[in-house]
Amino acid sequence: MMTPRLAVTLNALGLYGIALVLVAAFVFQVALQELPCPLCLLQRVAFAALAVGPILNLRFGPRPSHYALSLLAAVLGAVFAMRQVLLHIAPGDPGYGSAVLGYHYYTWAFICFAAAIVLIAAILLFDRQFSAPGDAPRLGLFEKAAVWLVIGVTAANVLAVFAECGPSVCPDNPVSYWILQGS
Repeated sequence: MMTPRLAVTLNALGLYGIALVLVAAFVFQVALQELPCPLCLLQRVAFAALAVGPILNLRFGPRPSHYALSLLAAVLGAVFAMRQVLLHIAPGDPGYGSAVLGYHYYTWAFICFAAAIVLIAAILLFDRQFSAPGDAPRLGLFEKAAVWLVIGVTAANVLAVFAECGPSVCPDNPVSYWILQGS
């Protein structure tokens, strides 16, 4: 039975999942020195946008409109990821970046966005979570930490993008950080 309290917990877990994806992308960027391409960056933006619905649900209580925002972000992210998959689907194309467990990051992003679409649609089936309009849930440390973790990781990614691209358009195949070029 989906209660407003369980919905809050699930939304916090979703935020931790989104933070994990963004942290992993950031770690691979720094540790493997693989700079994200513009489509990769759009996928990161979509993951950050995916977090908006759960954050609103935690702040104001679960609402279908909050889930809809995340659903739209997941669909958009899936479109960005699929575009990149299709760019590298030709036989002999090595893909962009390293592979993790046989799949490139953008393929994993597509899988994550597809999973998010299914999970959000499934959670929308449980109407009981919406039964107490106007009652914002009481948040504990677990939920507050999830919100601030996603905000912090998103801010770190924004700073990394500025370090990579500077005030101009990011290159299609970045090879160095703009900030290190002295421009």
